[in-house]
Order: sequence, then C-alpha cells, then structure tokens
Amino acid sequence: MIGLKVPKKEANQLRLLLLEHKILDRNFKIKRSLDYVFIPLLERPGMDLMKNESLQVVDTEFEEAKRSPRSMEEYLEGQIPAEKMEDLKKSFDIIGEVVILEIPEELEGEKKAIAEAALKFTKRRSVYRKGSEVKGTTRTRELEHLAGEDLSETTHQEFGTRIMLDVKNVYFSPRLATERRIVTDQVKEGEVVLDMFTGVGPFALSIARNHQVKVYATDINPMAIFYLKRNLEINKLQERVIPLEGDVKEILEGLDLRFDRIIMNLPGSAREFLPVALEHLKSGGVVHYYQFSRDMDDPIQSIKNSAKDRQVEILDKRKVKSTRPGEWHVAVDARIC
Repeated sequence: MIGLKVPKKEANQLRLLLLEHKILDRNFKIKRSLDYVFIPLLERPGMDLMKNESLQVVDTEFEEAKRSPRSMEEYLEGQIPAEKMEDLKKSFDIIGEVVILEIPEELEGEKKAIAEAALKFTKRRSVYRKGSEVKGTTRTRELEHLAGEDLSETTHQEFGTRIMLDVKNVYFSPRLATERRIVTDQVKEGEVVLDMFTGVGPFALSIARNHQVKVYATDINPMAIFYLKRNLEINKLQERVIPLEGDVKEILEGLDLRFDRIIMNLPGSAREFLPVALEHLKSGGVVHYYQFSRDMDDPIQSIKNSAKDRQVEILDKRKVKSTRPGEWHVAVDARIC
C-alpha cells in the first residue's frame, strides 16, 4: 500500500496536515525507521502537499491498527438502522457512573445490544432504560436495568459541585446544568433564597457554593431530602442551606419569611404554587418560574395573574430544553414589585 516517507522532524506537522486533507489511513499504524517516518495513506497526496522535496510517496507494508470504536454508531454498526441512531444519540443521559437510555419500542429487540454499546462507549458502571415518564409527587420514574452493575446510587459532578443521588428514587436532570449556572450567576450576596422543589439540591448547592447566602430548600420526597443532606455534608454547605421536607405550601405557612429570590423548577405543576410563592416574595424580589409550554405568553401571563396588582418586570425568558414536538420546558425570570 502507499505511504508518505517523511523526515522525522517534519512528521507530526505532516500527520496533522494529512488528517486535515482526510487522506491519512487511520486503519493502519504509522511506522518509523532511524531517520524517517512512514505514514499510511488512503490516496496519493495532491501537488500542494508534495511541494516539499523531502517528502516521498512509497509502496510499503503497514501493520493494521487495532482501533476502538469512537462512537455509538461504530459500536452498533450493522445492528441498528442509521436513521434510528440519531434518536438514540439524543436520548441518553449520563449521571455520574449511570447511563439512562430512552429506547423506542421498535428497537425492543436490540435493547441489550444498545445497552452494551452504551456501557462500552461511555465507560460508565451501569446502564438503565427509562420505563416510564417522571410521575407522582415524588417525581420518580421506573427504570429497567440492562447492562453493567445494578447499582443506581452514584455521585455526579457539575461545575465543581458533587451531587450524590439514587436515580431510582429521586429526580435529577444533567441537562439542566447550564440553566442552574444561569440562575446562580444572577444571585446577589446576602440574599435569602427559596428553592421550592429542590430534589437533591442542584440549584441550592450551586448557589450556596458560589455565594454567601441562605437557601431554604424544600421537597416532598423524603429520599430527595436524604440525599440533599448528604450533599450538604459532601460539599461542606450545611451552614448555607436549610433542607425542609414536606409540602412547600405547609412549610411556608410555618415560616415567617419573605425571600429575595424563589426558584420554581416544577414545570408540570408549578403554576398552582405561584400565588403562595409570590405571597412570600419580597417587593423587588425575583422569581425563576418554569413551565411546559408551546410559547412564552402563557407562563408570563401565569405570573402576571398570580401577581395581581403588583408590578411585574420580565427580566429574561428562554427555552431550556425540548420536551415533545412543539412543546418546551421554558424559564421566565421576573421581578415582582
């Protein structure tokens, strides 16, 4: 086969150039002699590459490279139709050492192969398949173990914060990492913050790690509060975050507090909690409100309706992620005076 004979001192620069021109054959190993490097080629290089008189195209033998697959597509080549791979690539989450897949019914027969490919590709410990949507007041979903160890407790890293959780018993979305950073960056020093549906505390932890604040973090799921307390210990934030288990409406009745900032990340039903949230928001305070919606008008109107005669200033509105065709998980940041 053909190769390019290159003086050793020029080899790395030429290798990068050949990669850029997509004519380096990566299925074979580069070989070396005392003074030269021989680079395997897919085709003869053009004249622009051969202007250097020290280069020479030669016929030689190369050892085949043992190359690991670089993508899910390569692991599943010949097993999954190409048109289905795009859906698979968009529908798995990595949470610490756990991979959670969303496998459509038409690929039921290939679920084990898909799970094994995900295990090898991600190099994580456990692979589960979503068995249901997030449901119930505790916001959990059914998971089917498919590959690796059946160990659902893991520790996830997010912008330097360590988050311990059990994916079978609590809700957590790694896809909201950027959203959590957006909110965290808006917080001011000394604020008193309410995280109404905290889960294992990713918003609360991020805010407390980056600001001198007091965060009240509530959730109705006992397991979520259990892991929140663990996470406060792990990240040494016990002095800044107060975990509270129970229905947030009942909790607020017992708290004689008004908050500078309230986070309402429960997009399926946050609307019903808006009146009580705004009742406990200081004048000039900010609410971060989340809702499933086809547009921005409906969530903004929900805030205005709950604010009644108070002034509403919309600071920002954004699409966080797509949930289903035509519907988005949206965020609205509003100042209420």
